[in-house]
Amino acid sequence: MVDKKLIVAALGVIVALGAVGPSLAQMFQHAEAHGVQAQLQSRFVRIDDETWSKQSVHTGDTLSVSGKFVSLVQRDLRGWYTVYGDSANAGNRWEIVARDPPGNVIDIPGNAVIPYKLTIKALEPAVYHMHTQLNIASIGPGLGPGQTIVVTGEPIIKPIPWTNVAYQSIIIGVGYVVTFATRPWQVI
Repeated sequence: MVDKKLIVAALGVIVALGAVGPSLAQMFQHAEAHGVQAQLQSRFVRIDDETWSKQSVHTGDTLSVSGKFVSLVQRDLRGWYTVYGDSANAGNRWEIVARDPPGNVIDIPGNAVIPYKLTIKALEPAVYHMHTQLNIASIGPGLGPGQTIVVTGEPIIKPIPWTNVAYQSIIIGVGYVVTFATRPWQVI
C-alpha cells in the first residue's frame, strides 16, 4: 500500500515539474535592457519612423531626430516633445537647438499624423540611449524606439541663469507659505 502511494506521489511531482519546469527555465534566462519600461509606450500617441541623423558626435555638434506622432484616439490632445537620454554618468546633457513643429506645446488633433524634427546639441560626453519623448497633457510621457548615441570630447559648461533660480526659489517659497498658512495641522 505504501509503495503505491509513493509511486503516485512521485508521478505527481514529475507531472508538476514537467508543467512548471519550462516556465522556470525561461524565468532564469539571461536578459539585458536599458531601463525603459513598457508603460512608457503611449496608448494615445505612437511615435513612428523615429530616425536619428548620427550615431556618434563630438560635444558641441548637433544631431537631429525626426519621425511622426500618430494619434491613436479621436479626441484632440496637447503635449510637448523633447529627448530622453539614459546614460551611466547620469549627465544627460543636451541642448535643444530647434523644433519643428515650433514651440514648446503642440496640438495633436484626433487621429492625426504629425511629422516632427528636433535638433539637439551634445554638451557632455557619454554613451546615451536616446529616445524621442512626447509628454501628453493629463496623460504622461511616451517614448520612441530609441537609438544609442556616442558623444566624445570635453564637456561644455553652460552658465547658470541665476535670475531663473531666484524666480523659482521665490515661487517655491510662496508655495510653502500658502501651504503652512492654510494647513498648519498637516505640517506638524
